[in-house]
Amino acid sequence: MVLDPTFPDNWPDPLTDYEAQTQAFCRAWLSHQSSFTLHTSGSTGTPKPIVLTRAQMRASAQLTGRVLGLQPGDKALVCLNTRYVAGVMMLVRGLELGMPMTIQEPSGNPLALFDSPGTHFDFTALVPLQLQTILEATPEKLSILNTMKAVLVGGAATSPLLERELQLIKAPVLATYGMTETVSHIALRRLNGQERSRWFTALDGVELGVDERGCLHITSAATNFEQVQTNDVVEFRSQASPTQFQLLGRADTIINSGGVKIQPEQVERVAQEALAIYSQAGTASPGEDQASWVPRLFVAAMPDERLGQRVVLVLEQRALSPEQFQTVQESIRLQLGPYAVPKDMVVVPELAETSTGKIDRNATIARIR
Repeated sequence: MVLDPTFPDNWPDPLTDYEAQTQAFCRAWLSHQSSFTLHTSGSTGTPKPIVLTRAQMRASAQLTGRVLGLQPGDKALVCLNTRYVAGVMMLVRGLELGMPMTIQEPSGNPLALFDSPGTHFDFTALVPLQLQTILEATPEKLSILNTMKAVLVGGAATSPLLERELQLIKAPVLATYGMTETVSHIALRRLNGQERSRWFTALDGVELGVDERGCLHITSAATNFEQVQTNDVVEFRSQASPTQFQLLGRADTIINSGGVKIQPEQVERVAQEALAIYSQAGTASPGEDQASWVPRLFVAAMPDERLGQRVVLVLEQRALSPEQFQTVQESIRLQLGPYAVPKDMVVVPELAETSTGKIDRNATIARIR
């Protein structure tokens, strides 16, 4: 479904639920509605309503347009859920910046139905699973990605294995940092090419700082110049100029094992990197997809009489082999210390997810206990 920013009545009939909600938002925006109520994804707690003003959303869209060099007439592919801020802001960018939009109902592979190399888009936003599926299931669609000015990736962390695969893409691929309260992203991190970086860089006009816990707070035009306090623990590249940061994890997920505080997101990253290297070393069985050797996982705390909490590795569908688990443990021990090493593996049929496809740690742990 292709829409012109002036929004002619070219919607199909009848509408799917997704098309209906997307149409409703576009009509409300074009009628100059002054505020909109969106809901958080629920990845860190109960979903809650957030009221955003039109001015905040316009400021965010215009800033993204300037940073990425988006122009009127550029073609945008919208393939995220428009019930949430990431999808809604793709619509706002299209309508505000004069970009014709192709609206694609969210799916695992949003490029599957498009011809390549005949299809051209200038801009899109994807979740990591969509991008991974495109590269692995339909590598011929790489030509569509390569012509874009920018590909945004958000909603979840990108795995080390996916970041290696992203080096095949010529267009800039940018990880986003943001939330509903900040009206989508306020910082970007290049994932591919010579400008690849582990540091997020704040967009122009965004002011950053930390509280006593080391958790990021944000002030910008998109927050209506009010300070938004997060629970995200960060490390600034320079304390004198806090514009670049590395995301370490969330304050409310910290594990206290024997009096030592452990950030589980850091442990997960090391585990994923170790498994990615293991898979690329040619240890997979003949004919087995190497990506399956890096299963979805997260690190959790289980009660322990001696330590208070012990670190465990929660895996989807299958356990690691003894050799894999030993490799992971040794990598974590060397990089993060002995207290961060997972003592056990817990395998679940599938990880619980939020409505936006993020891993729901709390719901998964509740199934285990």
